[in-house]
Amino acid sequence: MSKTLSHLKPGESGIVKKVHGCGAITRRIVDMGVIAGTRIDVKKFAPLGDPIEVKLKGFNMSLRKTEADLIEIEPA
Repeated sequence: MSKTLSHLKPGESGIVKKVHGCGAITRRIVDMGVIAGTRIDVKKFAPLGDPIEVKLKGFNMSLRKTEADLIEIEPA
């Protein structure tokens, strides 16, 4: 069963299956290294739940919840 990145809790991780959508936002996400097969670890959520801090490929990155909803993952 697939989920989106925004459904993971801090401390959980997953493998990217697909980045949905089109346009500048999706292109920016892919340019930052979020591609199929990449492992993503959720570090923490901001106090109000947006943005989400994740770690991938050795660096930390913050994503808005709407951006995280575009990233389909398979829990690891």
